Amino acid sequence: MNRMEAGKERGAEKLAKIPVRIATSSAPPLRKPDWIRIRVSSSSKVEDLKKILRENKLHTVCEEASCPNLNECFNKGTATFMIMGDKCTRRCAFCDVAHGRPDPLDPDEPQHLAETIKKMKLNYVVITSVDRDDLRDGGASHFATCLQTVRSLNPGIKLEILVPDFRGRREKALTALAGCLPDVFNHNIETIPRLYKQARAGSNYLESLTLLAEFKQRFPNIPTKSGIMLGLGETTEEIKQTLKDLRTHHIDMLTLGQYLAPSLHHLPVARFAPPEEFKALGEFAKTLGFTHIASGPLVRSSYHADKQASGEYTGHV
Repeated sequence: MNRMEAGKERGAEKLAKIPVRIATSSAPPLRKPDWIRIRVSSSSKVEDLKKILRENKLHTVCEEASCPNLNECFNKGTATFMIMGDKCTRRCAFCDVAHGRPDPLDPDEPQHLAETIKKMKLNYVVITSVDRDDLRDGGASHFATCLQTVRSLNPGIKLEILVPDFRGRREKALTALAGCLPDVFNHNIETIPRLYKQARAGSNYLESLTLLAEFKQRFPNIPTKSGIMLGLGETTEEIKQTLKDLRTHHIDMLTLGQYLAPSLHHLPVARFAPPEEFKALGEFAKTLGFTHIASGPLVRSSYHADKQASGEYTGHV
């Protein structure tokens, strides 16, 4: 191992050890209300899809992030694919994706992804990733390679990418993505600026907004999309201001959903927003000019993404 490689390895190890700071509380976790209903199914389609994913060495954010809609989406034969491994270089206090020193990029992953999508006969696919702060462009060139390979094997497919913030690598990342553009560009703002240090340590609210705005400036014909979680301790006025910030930075599409703590070791749920609040926020978002809005307790960034993109899904669930 040469000096440069050794330095990269030590840097990755350092990033992997960033602690998660969670405020301790003696209060028991809030009980889930009746409107938080997770659809459970015993259909063999779920296990069949998981088998296909394992055979092709692929990961889905549905599994890695413990998405509440996994059974519903898997039964429909859809999934959000997570590229560049299953270990994230960040340790966000709300997220259930594993963190640690990431594995080297798999050069066969784009082909495996394309073949799996073809086997599943999908028409609309969301591709996301872990944060890869160890890579010079944050993994953007790998995103572009995946998009190009998937399209070459699946003509006519629509591709949405849900990207990390490319912290400190935005210029290189946007240049790399220009080589093969998605149909929708998605980056989640996640929460209000006041809660960033608590929920998104290592990320920056204005940098996330700037990433979305700069992509839109470079590629004005491609819809931009972002999402916010409710239930981390924000106020209604803070949510509305964040929605205004998103529109000021030219974000077209919006998702609003309820935060659900993956475990007792993650940020606790501060409150469960009722369906009426999601509906009201969705109506407020319409007045700001968002073109497509999905707002509901179980809405996630890629939930019914195909219908969100076409406007068929309102998300008031």
